[in-house]
Amino acid sequence: MSWVDDQLEIRALLARYARGVDTRDWELYRSVFTEDAHIDYTSAGAIAGRRDEVIDWLSAGFATIPWSMHYITNVEADIDGDGAKVQAMFYNPMQLPGMSTQSACGGYYHHELVRTGQGWRSRNLREENVWFSNPPAR
Repeated sequence: MSWVDDQLEIRALLARYARGVDTRDWELYRSVFTEDAHIDYTSAGAIAGRRDEVIDWLSAGFATIPWSMHYITNVEADIDGDGAKVQAMFYNPMQLPGMSTQSACGGYYHHELVRTGQGWRSRNLREENVWFSNPPAR
C-alpha cells in the first residue's frame, strides 16, 4: 500500500468509528478495534477498559441519549511500517436525556493503530475531552 492509501484507509476507519457510535451499531464499532484493544474515555468521566467491556458500557449509556453526531477532523497519522499513531480532533453535538437544549463536547482522539489482514485497526484509543458545553446538571 502507498502512504496515500494508508491515509485514506485510516480516515475511513475513523469515519466508521463515528458512524458506529452515532447509529449505535456496536458490531461496526467493534470492527474498528483489535480484539484486545484498550479504550479510555475517562477524560469525559466515562469508562476505560477492554473493547468488549467498553461496548457493553456504551450500549447501555447511549440507549438513553436521543442522538449524537461525531465529527472527526484534522486527522494526523504518523505511519511507521505496520503501526501508526493518529491524533484527530472531534466535535460531538448531542441531545442528552432529560435536557431540552443541545449539548456538545470536543477534543482529541489519540489512536495507536496496527495493520491487520482486515486493514488498519485501533489497539489503543484515548479520548482527550477538552471542553463540554451545556453539561447536564449534577
